[in-house]
Amino acid sequence: MKQNKFFILNKNTTIKVIGKSSKGIKNIINIFLRDINKVFKVESNLKGDERTEIIIRCSLDGTELLLKSEEFTVKFQNDDNKKSVMNIYAKDELGIIYALLYISKTYLGVDPFWFWNDKEPKCLPYVRIPMSDYKSFTKKVKYRGWFVNDEVLLSGWKDSPTDEEVWKLVFETILRCGGNMVIPGTDKTSKINKKLASDMGLWITHHHAEPLGAEMFLRAYPGEEPIYDKNSKLFEELWRSAVLDQKDTKVIWNIGFRGQGDQAFWEYDATYKTPEARGKLISRVIQKQYEIVKEYVDRPVFCTNLYGEIMELYKAGYINFPEGVIKIWADSGYGKMVSRRQENHNPRIYSLPSEKDLGPHGVYYHVTFYDLQSSNHLTMLPNTPEFVKSELEAAFRVECNEYLIVNSGNVRPHTYMLDLVSELWKYGYVDTNKHMKNYMKCYFPSGSEIMEECFNKYFNTPVQYGQHEDERAGEQFYHYPAREIISQWIKNKNNDTVESLKWATGHICFEKQVKWYKEKCEANLNKWEVLKNQCDNALISLLGKEKSLFSDSLLLQVIIHLTGCKGAVELCRGYDAFREKNYSLSFVHVCTAMKEYEEALSKMKESEHDKWINFYRNDCLTNVKLTIYCLDTLRRYIRVLGDGSNFYNWEKQYVLPSGDKNIMLLATTTNQLTDDELYVKIKEKVMMI
Repeated sequence: MKQNKFFILNKNTTIKVIGKSSKGIKNIINIFLRDINKVFKVESNLKGDERTEIIIRCSLDGTELLLKSEEFTVKFQNDDNKKSVMNIYAKDELGIIYALLYISKTYLGVDPFWFWNDKEPKCLPYVRIPMSDYKSFTKKVKYRGWFVNDEVLLSGWKDSPTDEEVWKLVFETILRCGGNMVIPGTDKTSKINKKLASDMGLWITHHHAEPLGAEMFLRAYPGEEPIYDKNSKLFEELWRSAVLDQKDTKVIWNIGFRGQGDQAFWEYDATYKTPEARGKLISRVIQKQYEIVKEYVDRPVFCTNLYGEIMELYKAGYINFPEGVIKIWADSGYGKMVSRRQENHNPRIYSLPSEKDLGPHGVYYHVTFYDLQSSNHLTMLPNTPEFVKSELEAAFRVECNEYLIVNSGNVRPHTYMLDLVSELWKYGYVDTNKHMKNYMKCYFPSGSEIMEECFNKYFNTPVQYGQHEDERAGEQFYHYPAREIISQWIKNKNNDTVESLKWATGHICFEKQVKWYKEKCEANLNKWEVLKNQCDNALISLLGKEKSLFSDSLLLQVIIHLTGCKGAVELCRGYDAFREKNYSLSFVHVCTAMKEYEEALSKMKESEHDKWINFYRNDCLTNVKLTIYCLDTLRRYIRVLGDGSNFYNWEKQYVLPSGDKNIMLLATTTNQLTDDELYVKIKEKVMMI
């Protein structure tokens, strides 16, 4: 019999499942069929009998082919009916899932971020697959995935915060990136989404503030105090309920003890005053949670987060964990493997294990963060790809490869970094230059080299607000400090120190804090201007949907940084003028600042086209709209002080003809100008004085 050299995959290829099919396998077959229907819209011009079949063998335990968990093998044969057969073997559900996604990416051209980057695969009549057997490899990190955290854009995008179609695409992307684990949202969202994520084949794990995925104590028992010594039975009831709810699914059980919300438990229980006492209670609680899970689950997998105050207590030797619990070491929120800053407390404790720290170990890593200070939520990580590579490869060198959870935020703004990290969790290393080139060729083929230059420059342009290399500003730097300054300004506390800005400025008076903020933003203003011009020129070279993608991704993020930088500088200039009692000049600077932030909001809305309509409407964390509101309030305050009780003095001074300024037969002949109208009419004259 003549042997075919190629397996012809087309719309007529049949799929057969042998053995018991799980929900995850059924789901991935539906995704694969969707991919096939997208690609094979063109009629085939092949001649002859090209019948092909894919057989998914779910019944094999993997021993025959020496397959490990999640591995798969693709084997080809020609049957007696002249039909080419592709056999997919795997030891488990995830192996089958990865096999079909491997075929989808390699031969159908469906990229991991096809949905988020608006990149549909090319339409083809068929694809030829060489009939050579293929075996997958074991990934570097055993448990790897995303914490879909601070997901306010995703939750506000559609009518329901847990819109199933949105979350299906999030979980599909994790699988396409080679991930196998997810924290499927924050708080209530995660509890709703965990079934969908589990049905798609993913392991479920938990937020570090929600041990075992249990309900928050104060929500379950609103009239009770969240103090373990007083209410241990109520706490344990919540934990037991969570275990019973999840015991039949794949779970990595997060054990630990923090307060209600993302803070230390002693914020609610002041009886624990020493590190020793605090560590002793946390250790006791962890042991109890461990025992509850072991009651109901055979061979459970446990993890615990060394995060914030827990890291400090553990490093000081005050916390003990049961044997075999994965210790998760967290970065700073900005990509550096040191403990995070909390308010003004920034100990920067080295956040990787030493030789005496018994494993297994893992990492919690942020490509997006929310700290109400200077983090990146709407924009990419302000540190370089090479920096990320260096930090994670260093973690792998000290055996932090059992677990890697990546804070993915709202996905769409962070696809580049998420793709980079997926390379690291698969292979344990990455060539950042090669990765950048490949990413740009994939999503911007008509101008990949120009895109590469723009992206590389982006990562070297953020404001350096601190002395350490990782202390670079995300877009929230232009919003949270700005709103603090506005609040302090209106309260007329000019000789005080804004406590919430000491993390950045140190203990100096308010006037010097404003000066510090202005100088930091001014230092990088020209860099953002240059990059914006470079991006504008690059946009011209792109074709079709690539142009739209670039406008909606990097260019939008550059605009958010640039307008934020400009707006912050203008706000500070307004304060300087106000201190000199030059209220009209102060008003103009504050109005100018407001216009910059309005430009950012306008560009965000422009990116909400087609399927992205309303994507940014629930921007409540960076909250560009709130900054605009605060500036609007501030300019009204300044006008009250400077324009007089009739709100006519500046119009008379700067707008009326010189012959009319001193004639007062009528107090006014027209309605007072709005703030926007007044700004337009007086800004040039005021700035000239």
